[in-house]
Amino acid sequence: MLSLTEVRAGAGAATPMLLGVVPFGLVAGAVPVSHGFSGWVAVGLSTMVFAGASQLAIVDVLAQGGSAAVAILAAWTINLRMVLYSASLATFLGHEPVRRRLGAAYLLVDQVYAMSVSRWSGDERADGRLSFYMGAALLTWATWVASTIAGALVGSAVPDAVPLDFTLPLVFIVLVPLLVDRPAVVAAVVGGTTAVVAAELGAGPLSTIVGAVAGIAAGAWADARHPPPALPS
Repeated sequence: MLSLTEVRAGAGAATPMLLGVVPFGLVAGAVPVSHGFSGWVAVGLSTMVFAGASQLAIVDVLAQGGSAAVAILAAWTINLRMVLYSASLATFLGHEPVRRRLGAAYLLVDQVYAMSVSRWSGDERADGRLSFYMGAALLTWATWVASTIAGALVGSAVPDAVPLDFTLPLVFIVLVPLLVDRPAVVAAVVGGTTAVVAAELGAGPLSTIVGAVAGIAAGAWADARHPPPALPS
């Protein structure tokens, strides 16, 4: 049984993220239409894939004449980081029934993961975790799909001069306040820098994975060098 208090807390915590989710969702809806796909394709990608960068990669590959297999591989590669997120979440939600964990997996995105892990770290209580997660994730999902629908309706009417590329980093800017300790800051700086360098060197979609691995390793190293103080007994 979900706790309505925790559901509301999760939704409240996710609300600032919508500043980036809405414009990015509009792009995810408008880009497929501007490439000649139907609005149903845009909405279908948002409901089934629910991952903006992967959705745009699929559209880009197909628009350039690539096969469906290549498009799927590109999206799968970009989303490999979700395997790392899922493994991390298992330590917090592993006690939940399979059907609930499957629902949480479907709704898993970067921002919801970061907020949830930040909230739960150091808290031994298991009650309310899934409720908080679902409150944040469902609001994010509903906003994403609604924004995609709006973007699909607008379609190619968006002028080329409008700088839509800003939407992706805007989604992640709201995560900065979650960097509250040394390991998190080290992981963010190393992971982000590595991903950018890898992309500049031609790693393509793999740059995200390279950055994620480097960030995790750096954060683990920083945590080992500077462990948190022991709690008083």
